Order: sequence, then structure tokens, then C-alpha cells
Amino acid sequence: MARPSFCRIRNVPWRTLENEVEAWDNLARTASEPNPFFESWYLLPSLRNMPETETIEVLRFERDGELAGILPVARSSRYYRWPVPHLTNWLHANTFCGVPLVARGCEVPFWQAVLDWADEAPGAALFLHLRRIVLGGPMHTALEGLGACVGRRIEIVHQEARAMLASSLSSQAYLEASLPGKKRKELRRQAKRLADQGDVRFERRTDADEVDDWCSRFLALEAAGWKGAAGSSLASDESTTRLFRESLAGAAGRGKLERLTLWLDDRPLAMLATFLTPPGAFSYKTAFDETFARFSPGVLLQRENLAVLDRPEIAWSDSCAAADHPMIDHLWRERRAVGSLSVAIGGTLRRSLFNCLVKSELSRSTARR
Repeated sequence: MARPSFCRIRNVPWRTLENEVEAWDNLARTASEPNPFFESWYLLPSLRNMPETETIEVLRFERDGELAGILPVARSSRYYRWPVPHLTNWLHANTFCGVPLVARGCEVPFWQAVLDWADEAPGAALFLHLRRIVLGGPMHTALEGLGACVGRRIEIVHQEARAMLASSLSSQAYLEASLPGKKRKELRRQAKRLADQGDVRFERRTDADEVDDWCSRFLALEAAGWKGAAGSSLASDESTTRLFRESLAGAAGRGKLERLTLWLDDRPLAMLATFLTPPGAFSYKTAFDETFARFSPGVLLQRENLAVLDRPEIAWSDSCAAADHPMIDHLWRERRAVGSLSVAIGGTLRRSLFNCLVKSELSRSTARR
């Protein structure tokens, strides 16, 4: 007879996890659902470089003494524009997935431990709010199932459809299915016209050499465009500059970074950084030279990027793009449902207040449709 597993969860200061990187990386390899943004090489640079992170805690889940789950959490006094205290998974603007990193087979015990912790130590929080959760994924399914079993209210309070790539077709067959012949002809014409300007080549790299130089070129390319003018480029703030450099170096050192570049002679016209987290991938950041917009370098790069479908270890790729993105939505035909969940915690009074709050929120959401 198998010995039952012993599970426990602790909220720990995030800096204590700097000593557990090896165990953390092992957890990522066995995760029920991949999330590069909660892996050691991304989350630690985020916490080191983003502002106001000293109060952030990490829920550290163990099974039989081994690290088996990670979820960064924050206590917030405001729920969007309302003064409603709550617990939430900690994310920043460059975190595109909020799914906890949990060992396969531990989904239900992990959520049970998280909810027990939230019930016992809610502080002023009225509920638990989980953002950027993949709806229908293993972790969401486990949470919904647990909630149904124990009578705990869990509501999807926001959802959107994000472009993703998931097909058994070859890259060429997928392109033909996605774009009409007229558009494909136009792309071929633009590629030919671009080739008249000089030596055009695509470079795809997964090694760790010259990553810092590649980052410098990317940061300069992005800053030269509309994001730089708007003050939203990665180079606009030293904290996001450091995050970008450190996370890409960490991913590359673990074989989890693909760098795709469209070159014109020795000038990068379009660049894409993708995190490889089998069985999935995440298109993290892309930039293109807007002075060459008439040649559609960003679209040409994405056409080349369809080759990710030919990787045997990658079954899907998340665009990390906003819903209804004007470019990627036309090329990537599949959609990934991503949403926010609000979860009841605590005793009877707290749950009663939560019920009133979520009823009001869902009513407003329905009225806006």
C-alpha cells in the first residue's frame, strides 16, 4: 500500500527562494502547466527589479519535503478602482501568465493548501483574486473541481481570447490555411522588394552566446519606435531593462530561449524573443524597424516564426498578445481563453460580503455586453 503524501504550504519572503533555484528549476520540468513567468530565471529578476516588491510573499508548497508549488502573492487594498482589500497573485505588466507553477499530480492538494492558508490568514482581504489564469487548463480545472466539491464559490469575473498557435499542420500548410492567396502574394512581393535593399537573412538561435548583445539591439530597436515615443518601451525604465537582460540570460542558460531575427545586411529589422517551455512556448517580446514598415518586417518575421510548429517538442505557442491584436490575430488562428477568477475565502460573514461584491461585478459585466 502506497504511503500517503505529506503536503504543506508556507508563505515565505521571496528572497529565501534565491537559495532554492535548483529545486525550483526541477519543479519547472515537472510542472502540470508551464509558466515561464513564475520560473526562477524570470520571477527572481522580476522581484529584484520591479518597484515595491519587499512586501511580496511566495506561497511555497511542499510534498514529502520537496518543493512542489510556487505562487507569488500580494495583499492589495484596492480592487481595480474600488477600495476593496483582497489577496491576489502578484503580476506586473510584463507577466503574461498567472498560473501557479505546480508539480504534475499536485494540482488539487496545492489548491487545497492555498485555500486553507487564505481562510486561516486572510487579514483584511475579502477574497482571493487570481489574474491571467488559463481557463480550462489543468490548474483551473483542478480549482473549479475542488470548489464544487467543498461548496466554495469561484467566479470567472473577466475573460478574453488570446491568439495562440496550435496545429499539426506544417508551417507552410498553416500559412496557406491562415492567409488568403492575395495576402501571401503580397508578402512574397514585400520580401522580394526588401531583398533589393541588401542581404536579407533570418537567424534563429537557441544558444546562450551573445545574448547581451542581442538584448542591446532589441532594446534599441523597440525604443526607436512608437513604444519609445510613448515611454512604454523596455528601455524607457531601468527596471524593465534589467529584467529583460537578466531573464533572457537566465532562459538562454537553460536552453529555454529562442531568438529570431530578420537581418538586412548587419541591421536587425525585426526581432522576437520566445520562451521555450515544452510542450508549449510563449512569444515574449517582439520589435521591428518602423522605418521599413512598407516591407512589413514584423509580419515577415512572424511568417518565419511559424516554423515553431515543426518542433516536435512544442505543441502550442502563446502569443502573449492582447485580445484582438491587429496583426497576430490574422495569422495565428487558434485562441487561448485567459481570465480572472475571484474565490471566496474565510468565514460566513466574509463570504457573504464576497457574494454581494461578485454579484454586483457580474451584473455590471453583463450590462456592458
